[in-house]
This record gives sequence, C-alpha cells and structure tokens, in this order.
Amino acid sequence: MGEADDPRSERRLERFASAPDGSFVWTRDIHGRSYVGRLTGPWRFDEDGAEVDLVNVRDTDWISEPVDAALVPTAVSRTFARGGRNFQRIHTDDIEAETASLWARLGQE
Repeated sequence: MGEADDPRSERRLERFASAPDGSFVWTRDIHGRSYVGRLTGPWRFDEDGAEVDLVNVRDTDWISEPVDAALVPTAVSRTFARGGRNFQRIHTDDIEAETASLWARLGQE
C-alpha cells in the first residue's frame, strides 16, 4: 500500500487510509491540548513530512482552538493516556455521537 516497514505498521496504515471521509479524529499538541477534526480527503504519501516522521497524511478540517479539557470525551482521554503515537480506533459505542455533538457545539457542521 505505501510506506510501512512491517506487517503491523502496514495494517495501521491500511486502517488510516480506509477510514471514511467525515470520520472524526483527535490529536494533541506538545502541551497536551486536544483538537478534534474530520477527515476530508484520501490518504497520500507526503515526502516533505519525512523530517518529522509524518509522511502518511490525509486532508482534515480541524477546529482551530483546543477543546476544553472538560469537554474531551473520557474515551479520548483514556486512549491518549495509554500512550502510543499512531492512528487508533476508539472502541466505545458512544464516542462517535459524543464527538459529533461536540463538533456541532463548537460551531462546525
């Protein structure tokens, strides 16, 4: 598929590439602040990101300000607390609805 150097990384990349447009994603900055976004485009390899080890990318619409820590869904906080720096799916029944509600509340459509 792309730039993955072992079977586990290849599966992770396949999950990232196959996530539907419109899927919600969360990230954190170096200060631990959380941001929510929605995937808007297909996977692509971006060689310009090699310096920071971020070559597998997708276009994403992000909320410009960090989400207040009190509003971040518990499942998201727990996922970040477990560590890891890769694309992970959060397996709870209500995370999609919680994130969609927050997305709408923060002025996104």
